[in-house]
Amino acid sequence: MLQRRTLFSLLLAAVVTAPAFGQEAELKWKFADEKGKPIAPFYQTMTTSTTQNMTVTGTKVEQKQEQTFYFMWTPTKIDKDKNTVTLEQKIIGLKMNIDIGGSKITYDSTAPKENPAGAANNPLNKFFEALNNATFTITLDTKEMKVTNIEGHDKFVTKLTDANPSMKPLLEKILSKDALKDMAEPMFAALPGKKVSKGENWKRTSTLDMGPIGKYETTYNYTYDGPDKDKNEKISVKTELKYTKPSEKDSANLPFKIKDATLEAKDSSGTVVYDPKAGWVKSIEMTMKLTGSLTIEISQQSTAVELSQDQTTKTITSAENPIKTK
Repeated sequence: MLQRRTLFSLLLAAVVTAPAFGQEAELKWKFADEKGKPIAPFYQTMTTSTTQNMTVTGTKVEQKQEQTFYFMWTPTKIDKDKNTVTLEQKIIGLKMNIDIGGSKITYDSTAPKENPAGAANNPLNKFFEALNNATFTITLDTKEMKVTNIEGHDKFVTKLTDANPSMKPLLEKILSKDALKDMAEPMFAALPGKKVSKGENWKRTSTLDMGPIGKYETTYNYTYDGPDKDKNEKISVKTELKYTKPSEKDSANLPFKIKDATLEAKDSSGTVVYDPKAGWVKSIEMTMKLTGSLTIEISQQSTAVELSQDQTTKTITSAENPIKTK
């Protein structure tokens, strides 16, 4: 009798727990409605907070920065045969709060035009204004979740260099077409675009070539954790960063050169929350600690810099314009 009860208990436990082990969810962006037409525009608010400590020739300099970008995404065309979707990405607002060793710079495009925040003390005012309302047309491969093309790059760079001509050589190298494609991709690449089981892993690698600043290769390791109490799907993320210093060619005709650099990322992790009802990534929150040393050459004089940086980035997707609902 005892053996039968024990066997029955084990069978009951297996039946009760089986759904958890076999739990699946389709983690996929939905750009079309039930009729196959592009969905209405959606919005994203991306806030990045950075605390950076540098030691330059024995002098410590602390920089704190918080920047918020407001994006509007409008799906315009869906090609099922080619597995592509075309989206218009527009910067509809931005806020900047920068503190470098006690010198503060502020900017807020969402403030009233008759009294724009930081207009009086902001030497980068024209540069920030050039960022606002920048528009790109992006082609996304919905099978691989990769950005295959971006239009509007040339106009964007021209507008920025007109606002600050002295930065033209640097901006043309940093803001290349490939760099802008890589910047637009992580939000979409966070989802595998298929059904996955609880505990299943997948990864993606992104390479961001910033020319004279160097190349960053980031590997995102994702794990599906299952639904939360609000019936959203949670995904945990751990990242690995590999930095490569720029070549002599990348630094040609610029006022500075990074001669040597060693950068290491620690405690880099985050959480992705997917809204299955809306069919988009509801939020992403990532943290990263970066430490290392650089040797920078200016006017043929080399300077050693010790760097420590803590950064948190949070992105929220919504159906409503976040600026209008502030």
